Amino acid sequence: MFGKRLIKSNDEGGGASFNTVTYTGNGSTQSIGGVGFQPDLVWIKSRSAATSHKFTDVVRGTTKGVASNTTAAGTTDANGLTAFGSDGFTLGTDSVYNNSGATYVAWCWKAGGAAVTNTDGSITSEVSANVDAGFSVVKYTGNGIYPSSIGHGLNATPNIVINKNTTGVVNWHIYSSMLGYTSSLVLNQAASTYTGITDWGSSPDSSLFYVNEFVTNNNGSTYISYCFAEKAGFSKFGSYSGNGSDTGPTVTTDFEPAFVMIKRTDSTGNWVILDNKRDTSNPIDKTLNPNLLAAESTANDIDFNATTFQLKSTNADTNANTATYIYMAFANQF
Repeated sequence: MFGKRLIKSNDEGGGASFNTVTYTGNGSTQSIGGVGFQPDLVWIKSRSAATSHKFTDVVRGTTKGVASNTTAAGTTDANGLTAFGSDGFTLGTDSVYNNSGATYVAWCWKAGGAAVTNTDGSITSEVSANVDAGFSVVKYTGNGIYPSSIGHGLNATPNIVINKNTTGVVNWHIYSSMLGYTSSLVLNQAASTYTGITDWGSSPDSSLFYVNEFVTNNNGSTYISYCFAEKAGFSKFGSYSGNGSDTGPTVTTDFEPAFVMIKRTDSTGNWVILDNKRDTSNPIDKTLNPNLLAAESTANDIDFNATTFQLKSTNADTNANTATYIYMAFANQF
């Protein structure tokens, strides 16, 4: 038991490539600072209202949003996220991003700035890559040839690829090394793992990931992919088995988590995100669900510790007895 252990913030300097910031909307233009770097992916969600989760990245460009809780194509949100800055980002008047009096969270990752052309794969991609942090943003246009390969720019094999057709009404599809390339998860659904499918064609390698079928490679459709390769001291991607107890399993990360996203894989269960800015001490319980419009709840308890996180809730989304889960965990710095 670590009780009300204070969670470290990102104020210590160092090689920051992830951070969470919270803010209150003002219904007008405002700049949000305190990120600690110029972000290349910003994921925004209202904590106080039932609104979409919105992703904006440097490769698609500012004002280009896509929502994780829906199959909808990407949108042009002219008054959404309008600029990336050296310490944060600027917002317009769009109520999903900046409604007056509403509270928000923004999860921010640093990639590699402006995109460069990558010709490693059979499909040319536009890539912004942070090799040190193991994160890249990849944009490509499908060619309808199965399988095809996409350069991701990481010089390391991705553990996670989050993929969305931004020009079509199609599910988000997620590759996880914990499940293998013949399985897939859907970010906008609570569904369990889809197995025996061929979304990915093959396991990724240090240069390429592979796309198959129309959901990841429809001819003429534009796709965005967020690729993550594990980096010691900064990111950890793995799995665990729940025990259905409020003294739940302890998961070793070898760093103090700042953000944890969890998904049950053997049955239905909401995606769950917890972080160290909406909760600054244990237990971490302020929950948002990427597949839902829902406002913030306190549905889960997790302790963030120096080198681990521990499940402290019996909620089936994170800790049902004998259930299997995958997780993504990030530190603020490495």
